[in-house]
Amino acid sequence: MATDSKLSDSNALQSICYKRGSLRLLDQRKLPLETVYLDIQNASDGWFAIRVMVVRGAPAIAIAAALALAVEAFNLEAFNGTPSDAASFLVQKLEYLVSSRPTAVNLSDAAAKLKEVIAKAASTSSEAKAVFQAYIEAAEIMLEEDVASNKAIGSHGASCFQSQLKDDKKMSILTHCNTGSLATAGYGTALGVIRSLHEQGLLERAYCTETRPFNQGSRLTAFELVHDKIPATLIADSAAAALMQAGRVQGVVVGADRVAANGDTANKIGTYSLALCAKYHGIPFYVAAPLTSIDLSLLSGDEIVIEERSPKELLNARGGLGEQVAASGIAVWNPAFDVTPANLITGIITEKGVITKTRDEAFDIKEFVQKLTTP
Repeated sequence: MATDSKLSDSNALQSICYKRGSLRLLDQRKLPLETVYLDIQNASDGWFAIRVMVVRGAPAIAIAAALALAVEAFNLEAFNGTPSDAASFLVQKLEYLVSSRPTAVNLSDAAAKLKEVIAKAASTSSEAKAVFQAYIEAAEIMLEEDVASNKAIGSHGASCFQSQLKDDKKMSILTHCNTGSLATAGYGTALGVIRSLHEQGLLERAYCTETRPFNQGSRLTAFELVHDKIPATLIADSAAAALMQAGRVQGVVVGADRVAANGDTANKIGTYSLALCAKYHGIPFYVAAPLTSIDLSLLSGDEIVIEERSPKELLNARGGLGEQVAASGIAVWNPAFDVTPANLITGIITEKGVITKTRDEAFDIKEFVQKLTTP
């Protein structure tokens, strides 16, 4: 069920509205012209909302999926089963939710962590209700932790760019797709870095690409930047190289849907092109992502599964939601993501610090993560 809601300064960028037993997701397909919230009552509603991009952005997808199931678990009228039965019920629902967007590792990572909570609760509880309660509490903690993580990413990223300032007191940054409050539980990853630079008085201007074909940049990132009164300019995707050639940006920061162990990064289609242009023009290119976006099980980007979207997103206006604009009968290739090789990436900004390259110009992400977990 959809409900209209008038935007205000307090809720304009709240894409996930949750209280125990209730979840409403801002339908980002309709922004910036309409503000419609969808009531999510169960895992099936959550799967659909993720699949059709009512909610998008790797961190937000994970949180929305976890909370959709939490709402279903809370509102179960009767469950006649053992703690083991409750665990099986939740695990099956999580596996179903993971299938909605396979490229974003945050979703599968969140599911894996929640499965551990479920297994522990099932082994120590005498009632199924306790298993559901443990799951709900764990999902709610993920929501809280995401906001704190994003703010830490923003702070580390701002410090990273500040260290590169020379004679200029301010710098302009280019970003791609949407990685702000609408793509996370709040504040944002790459856009969080831009927010932090602005708050510290270090940002001259933010440039955002339109991000074809779904236009997350023009619809969502531009919306956030205008709302926050951050000096910003929208450009066509194909104008990025000319922007760099003109010397109008001093850095690029993007998000990530999955980072392989060697630093290869899957992100919204067009990211690879930006990295190539930045490398040619000697402009630092950073990836900003939480540690949950890192998948150490993948040796390189060659192993990352790339989702392909509907041809309609290219054939029709408004990312497939409008009238037909392309010739009937034309074949379409529409990958949602591309993989940027690690050698084009300057550094990876996480909530625990910036992962930089070793002397041999390679990332040692595994060592970085291991240091965080070693007492």
